[in-house]
Amino acid sequence: MIIGTAGHIDHGKTTLVRALTGVDTDRLKEEKARGISIELGYAYLPSRDGRVLGFIDVPGHERFVHTMVAGACGIDVALLVVAADDGVMPQTREHLAILELLGITEGVVALTKIDRVSAARREEVRAELATLLAATPFRGAPAFFVDATAPDDPGARSLRVHLEELASKLAPRRAQQLFRMPIDRVFSLPGHGTIVAGTVFSGVIREGDTFELMPARKRARVRTLHAQNRPAQSAEVGERCAVNLAGIDKRAVARGDWLAAPALLEPTTRLDVRLRLLPAPGIHLAPWAPLHVHLGTSRCIAHPVFLETTGLSSGEDARVQLVFSSPVCARTGDPFIVRNAQATHTVGGGTVLDCSPPARRRRTAQRLRNLAALEEFIATSNLAPLLRESPHGIATAELVRLTGLPGERLELPQDALRVDTPAKVFVILPEYWHALTVRAIGALGDFHRQFPEELGPDVGRLRRMAAPELAPALWEALIERLRQEQRLRRTGAWLHLPDHAARLSESDLALTEKLRPLIVAGRFDPPWVRELAATVHEPEERVRAVLRKQLTFGVVYQVVHDLFYDAECVAELAAIARLHLEQDGTLSAARYRDALGLGRKRTVQILEFFDRVGFTRRIRDSHVLRRDTGWGGTWKAHAPGGAAGLQTQEGAADASW
Repeated sequence: MIIGTAGHIDHGKTTLVRALTGVDTDRLKEEKARGISIELGYAYLPSRDGRVLGFIDVPGHERFVHTMVAGACGIDVALLVVAADDGVMPQTREHLAILELLGITEGVVALTKIDRVSAARREEVRAELATLLAATPFRGAPAFFVDATAPDDPGARSLRVHLEELASKLAPRRAQQLFRMPIDRVFSLPGHGTIVAGTVFSGVIREGDTFELMPARKRARVRTLHAQNRPAQSAEVGERCAVNLAGIDKRAVARGDWLAAPALLEPTTRLDVRLRLLPAPGIHLAPWAPLHVHLGTSRCIAHPVFLETTGLSSGEDARVQLVFSSPVCARTGDPFIVRNAQATHTVGGGTVLDCSPPARRRRTAQRLRNLAALEEFIATSNLAPLLRESPHGIATAELVRLTGLPGERLELPQDALRVDTPAKVFVILPEYWHALTVRAIGALGDFHRQFPEELGPDVGRLRRMAAPELAPALWEALIERLRQEQRLRRTGAWLHLPDHAARLSESDLALTEKLRPLIVAGRFDPPWVRELAATVHEPEERVRAVLRKQLTFGVVYQVVHDLFYDAECVAELAAIARLHLEQDGTLSAARYRDALGLGRKRTVQILEFFDRVGFTRRIRDSHVLRRDTGWGGTWKAHAPGGAAGLQTQEGAADASW
């Protein structure tokens, strides 16, 4: 269990922790010289049942509230410290508001410096605190009178016993989630290297594990670790942890970074949140007003974009998109604190809803429904409402980041479909999958009616027609499923319904018969469109349009704009390239130019065409054969289209060329 102090400066937080644990958490020379805490302090208390209680002592000065938030973000129990002589002070109220905004509900009150006041004053301060806490989650929190400077003070003993009892009753947190820890301390030790410390938010960390430092995406291996100030083989959620990282320079890490499982966090400069302003008078938030946002142990500048309102005033809440000046990391459900532009007052806080929101169309009705579903998920952990608001499905990688659970432990609705693709796995409800198939078939039929002379669109064009917002990988899986079900066919790069064949008019066929010998005769250096048009006495646009129709059948290839090669010639060019590639592994433009007897410019154009269609891949000044695509290092077997479907309006025509 982690206990965090809270309270006004000079109310005895550090002295109280020393009385409970025997540890002086003021470790800096400046702290000892001034007699005030300016950094987070740490102490540990072994309990009678073998547990170790961790203490985080926070500064109480108003200038160090950002440090207080960094320390309080991962605590289980708040120890609110109030001096009996001063009573409730400004940072007492501010720290209490921060604890409430962070979602901390378990608290204990310590009334310190009781040796300086009368019994009547003690009761007066206790009553004042009871009134203050009445409207907070800490209503009814036990209060202990403590003289932390007295040896073996009975109040300190009672407080220690109470904290041990709380630790024994604390509900276990979900250790099956992926590991995540916000870093609040970075240091190095001779012979060990860089060490990062923080409170484990979720999951388990073990020696030898490899995680990522976020948002920089640096891989880091765990060399050794300490849990609750003891050497350990592993540490889990709810424990203070110091991790010795291999191969990481201390200068590459800072407070505010995360150490996390690689699949769990994604850097972003936008977060959709539920923002609530404190009910203090005079607070108003305008669009794009600069704010200090405290998220985990980080502090960043952000600007609010209101999704439902035009502004916020004291005590109000609304959905807001926070636009950050630098990348941050968060998970859905994370609490955050907001302070004003001058970082002098806490003005509110809230809960993260969406960690990858869009920059555009962020106020649409669908977006607001998605955010409502996310809020329901935060409250219930149920994914069904979110899937109901996701007609295009959700990648399991997003669900992993959303739930914190590994993919194999995701708790999906029974009727949800898992769609495997080479790149990702998607989850979608059956009714949405059926709707996508209907849209795909319908869009393909519309295309055939609009362009009967064409065989069909390619995969990307059909997606833009039917479901432009659908992930390309999921669309490919949908098309493949429809092809397997024989509800559509794929001919080369083109998609079409099973009973559709492209048609050309008689005049188009007549023109192709004139163009064919001219292109074939040109071999490796065919005529340009303008030269073909001049030869056959036809407008350039008409020649260009007819040749583009021939692309559908794989009769010609467009190497560059207005330059078409005969398919057999392209196959010959590919065979020459493949011969050299198999002999030497790579092919340069100079060697290919010598083999073809062409100029350098035309040779480069041909090589760029091969790169573009996936036959080869350029690496620096050379090209290599691609074997990771459908071409498989060959050409003719994968030439898009063919002449079999070429028909006139009346019937079949000779298209053997």
